Amino acid sequence: MMLSRNMLVQVLWAHLLCGWTFGSELTFELPDNAKQCFYEDITIGTKCTLEFQVVTGGHYDVDCHLEDADGTVLYKEMKKQYDSFTFTAAKNGTHKFCFSNEFSTFTHKTVYFDFQVGEDPPLFPNENRVTALTQMESACVSIHEALKSVIDYQTHFRLREAQGRSRAEDLNTRVAFWSIGEAFILLVVSISQVILLRSFFSDRKTTTTRVGS
Repeated sequence: MMLSRNMLVQVLWAHLLCGWTFGSELTFELPDNAKQCFYEDITIGTKCTLEFQVVTGGHYDVDCHLEDADGTVLYKEMKKQYDSFTFTAAKNGTHKFCFSNEFSTFTHKTVYFDFQVGEDPPLFPNENRVTALTQMESACVSIHEALKSVIDYQTHFRLREAQGRSRAEDLNTRVAFWSIGEAFILLVVSISQVILLRSFFSDRKTTTTRVGS
């Protein structure tokens, strides 16, 4: 029982370290007609994955491009709501990826991205790879993979919920302004009808002319 508890703690700790050391996850604000760049030092032969999604703003689209250390464009897409790109670094150096509103709608946006550098280290680095995993070790590996999937699903569900909430709030604002406009128009029409009806029933002064004999 104590051994299984220790292994479970080891799995959780390794999972947290992997998420903190080997990846960058961020949600940031992209102002109107602006450009935001991020930089990451990557060694040659490292497998990386860039995933992004527009949470709020405009038509939920953004321009994104990725460059290596020499400025060679590895990835470039315009007006994308979400996308994922995986590559293997061919050179050592600082890689740059940027988000902008150059070709997409010029509105304030909220953008989420997840940049994973490298692969997860082995769960049991000191184990003998020649022999097969024990039942407990296999269970720990399964738990580790399940936790990664749960975190990934939670992230996407939260992004979808935030996007839906933003659309609902925007729709609510539009409906509120439309209702105020309709109420104002109804008030003007009602007052106009009252004034028009009163003009039909108002007493008109008649002038009489007395003809002298």
